[in-house]
Amino acid sequence: MRKWLVAALLVVGGWPAATQAQMRTVTMSRQLEDADEVRVSVEYGAGRFSVRSMDTGLLYRMNLEYDEDHYEPVAEYEGHRLDVGIESIRGGIGRRSQEGARFDLELARGVPMNLDLEFGAVRADVDLGGLALTGLDLSTGASESTIDVSEPSTSGMEVARFEVGAAEFTARHLGNLNAQRIEIDAGVGSLTLWLDGNWRADAHVAIDMGLGRLELRVPEGLGLQLRKDSFLTSLDSEGLVKLGDTYQSLDWAGAARKVTVDLDAAFGSVKVVWVR
Repeated sequence: MRKWLVAALLVVGGWPAATQAQMRTVTMSRQLEDADEVRVSVEYGAGRFSVRSMDTGLLYRMNLEYDEDHYEPVAEYEGHRLDVGIESIRGGIGRRSQEGARFDLELARGVPMNLDLEFGAVRADVDLGGLALTGLDLSTGASESTIDVSEPSTSGMEVARFEVGAAEFTARHLGNLNAQRIEIDAGVGSLTLWLDGNWRADAHVAIDMGLGRLELRVPEGLGLQLRKDSFLTSLDSEGLVKLGDTYQSLDWAGAARKVTVDLDAAFGSVKVVWVR
């Protein structure tokens, strides 16, 4: 049986959109009871989507604007597992177009979290800065997504995973994830990965890319090694020295922090851009 845990529920009427959809706004939250690790699962199909950290004594707070004729909010907590989002009244997370729909989620800073984010045809603005991430799985479909880790994670993880569909995808401050390994599985689209942030140790980034464009933005002073296994993929390798199938930055040997990127790509282009 679904256990709804809603500390606050605010319903601000509905109004007919151009398609006569009944849009409803709902706010839900839950008090923070302890600092034990929480597994957080977030699912959202279509609309605007954002994630932020907060420091208010709450475990989470979410604001939803959705078509109440086709969807209902989800907020379940049991056994240190939190499931939030929206689902179709007929079951599933629902990917029907929702003009004007949005989902804004805030999560508690300092609470260890294994975070699973799944969203579909959305415009996503996700900032994971300040969260104590022990694990991360992020999956997105045909979206326009910006992922930022604006502050270093106060925890650490072995692997952070990103699965990107037909998307325009930008990830910033990946060093702040404090992950030993970052895995990115991308289909068709445009990827911009910023390797800036606070790398606490040497790390490994594995990118499996289909058809698309990849741009790696690398801060000066970070040692970069690029190992490329690709078919018909062009590489703009300015600032790198080629050694067989491996490319290394000029300061690789003496760099205080090093990141190795393994790239398996089919078609497309790869560009390395050095930033200050």
